[in-house]
Amino acid sequence: MQKWWISTAQRPREGVLPAWRSAHPTQQHLYKCCYNPGMDDPTEQSQWRPLQELLARIDGEIGRIYTDREIKGLKPTYVRELLQLHLKGPMTITELADTIGRTHSALSQKVSAMRTAGLVRTVPGADARSKQVTLTAKSKKIVELLAAEWRATEAAIAELEAELPYPMTQVVRDIEEALAKKSFYDRIAEKLQ
Repeated sequence: MQKWWISTAQRPREGVLPAWRSAHPTQQHLYKCCYNPGMDDPTEQSQWRPLQELLARIDGEIGRIYTDREIKGLKPTYVRELLQLHLKGPMTITELADTIGRTHSALSQKVSAMRTAGLVRTVPGADARSKQVTLTAKSKKIVELLAAEWRATEAAIAELEAELPYPMTQVVRDIEEALAKKSFYDRIAEKLQ
């Protein structure tokens, strides 16, 4: 019989239940359904992973454009925010999050990473709780390239889409329409019951 622990250091003491056995019934169900060491690896067969890998590969190729131009610290995921700051001027993290359509928390983390990369700086906002985000001199030097890259990326996507029998933009619209009828959360939660 296969044991659920990996090493003797992880083996439970006699008479002590593993944490999942004393957990809430829903947690027990999740543990049994998702963390059973005797089950097959669910990540080996994935309909989701190819899409994630494709998007990561595309981002990597966009990143090569920056590497070729020796722009250090720039990631493709920063470009939209940098362009918005260039076009609209300094903004608070909340304003930038609203402009991009992200949560304050997610954008605050991204701004922190962009600040570490030397692409933005933050200064205290009008009230003590807010921070104003501005471009650095490094970013100001590259915004024209970023705008050109954004347009070139859109043109490359349009070219690629013309080669496909079913346009990617239509796939996205179809998925959004299906998710409007039943959210992805609801679909996952239903499968876990």
